[in-house]
Amino acid sequence: MDCDVDELRTLFLFEKLTDDQLDWLCREGHVEQLEPGWVYREGEAATCFYVLLEGALILARRVGQDDVEVSRSSQRGVYGGAFQSYLGDRIRQVYNNSMRVTEPSRFYVLDAEKFTQLMTEWFPMALHMLEGLFFGFQNGQRAVEQRERLLALGALSAGLTHELNNPAAAAVRATSSLRERVAGMRHKLALIAAGPYDRATLEVLIHLQEDAVEHVAKAPDLSPIEATDREDQLSEWLDAHGVGNSWSLAPIFVQAGLEESFLDNVVATVNGDTLEGAMHWLSYTLETELLMNEIQDSTTRVSTLVAAAKQYSQMDRAPYQVVDVHELLDSTLLMMGRKLSSGITVVKDYDRELPSIPAYAAELNQVWTNLIDNAIGAMGDTGTLTVRTARDREQLLVEIGDTGAGVPEAIRARIFEPFFTTKPFGEGTGLGLDISWRIIVNKHHGDLRVESAPGNTRFQVRLPLVAPERTPEGMAVPTGIAQPEATSELTN
Repeated sequence: MDCDVDELRTLFLFEKLTDDQLDWLCREGHVEQLEPGWVYREGEAATCFYVLLEGALILARRVGQDDVEVSRSSQRGVYGGAFQSYLGDRIRQVYNNSMRVTEPSRFYVLDAEKFTQLMTEWFPMALHMLEGLFFGFQNGQRAVEQRERLLALGALSAGLTHELNNPAAAAVRATSSLRERVAGMRHKLALIAAGPYDRATLEVLIHLQEDAVEHVAKAPDLSPIEATDREDQLSEWLDAHGVGNSWSLAPIFVQAGLEESFLDNVVATVNGDTLEGAMHWLSYTLETELLMNEIQDSTTRVSTLVAAAKQYSQMDRAPYQVVDVHELLDSTLLMMGRKLSSGITVVKDYDRELPSIPAYAAELNQVWTNLIDNAIGAMGDTGTLTVRTARDREQLLVEIGDTGAGVPEAIRARIFEPFFTTKPFGEGTGLGLDISWRIIVNKHHGDLRVESAPGNTRFQVRLPLVAPERTPEGMAVPTGIAQPEATSELTN
């Protein structure tokens, strides 16, 4: 359609241009009549800049499987499309939203290359300022997000250090005790060699020793009260049979899972003169076995924590990979173990039939950290933390629930806003949920929302089961957040 200079002059966007500039616009651009439907779709190559002359349009962003309306307007002069083409190849030149017209509409259309020429030649100073604003904002956002990650990592590192210290200290103590027990066993071995034990008696003692070691692996978990009662019973048994130091032997026998029936069997197989020596010999054997088990448990705990830290940080792994979300959730829970007080019960409701999904694993761990940390903070020292996974049509659902006071309805629409926080000054940056939203929606093409009532708050993350054909870059508008009224500038 013909381009009318006088019509362009009536638009707020062009009203300050000279006649020569308006002539250039009409010469280099054109007018199109578009029927209801999509003008362009998010993620497609950005080729044109559109200015509404007559009609009505809607701008939308892709969230999960849905197109979420961002703005709608029928105001002449609103624009969209390849608005950032002037930045060239320094950013990915794709449409960062979708435009749809709802009635027959006329647009002034300018190719992206011509729009770049216009910006460069007509507004050189403004262009530099826009570039500075755009990249300055991006750099500032990255710096803020990096600081948020470092703060979270610092808190987790402190917890990890504490968690590693406990099993390491236990292993050191057990090793020291084991050295003493091995020295005692050497001494006992010398006494046995010089004592009144014949070959048959020694064979019996070795057989009893092996049986006692087998009991260690099957020893039941006893409550403190149950353990004390059994220690009293065995101590009385030992005293009744003339075995000295019963107070030190009884706890070892109970911990190893020995009962009076086993000790009766010892009495039946050794004579009275060798009974006390046999009991002490068994106690050294059992204590050595128990100490070795403690060392094994402690070192296994250290290895588990290191593996969890590696899984959490995704060290030596590709940023984008196929992952099992359950492994990521478990590593995050383990890393945050110190924050989970004894009054908080963790419930895992996993659907193990879910497939692995393509994702940025380290960044998903950051999301789990933010959501779990918020849930813990909402409950204080008492409550139930529920981590649930399920399939929701063509998406994988991860739900982090807590039994805290809930998110008040008055602020529910603002919780994903940058710098919005309900925590006391100095305790929160207000960026955790904003960063989480950007990771889930912008990077993974998923969805993050909250459902909350007193005693039942659930943050729901939905991730696509398959990789999207395209991953648009740039800003997006969180679902459920109140949007400003449509303005004259509908940019991408």
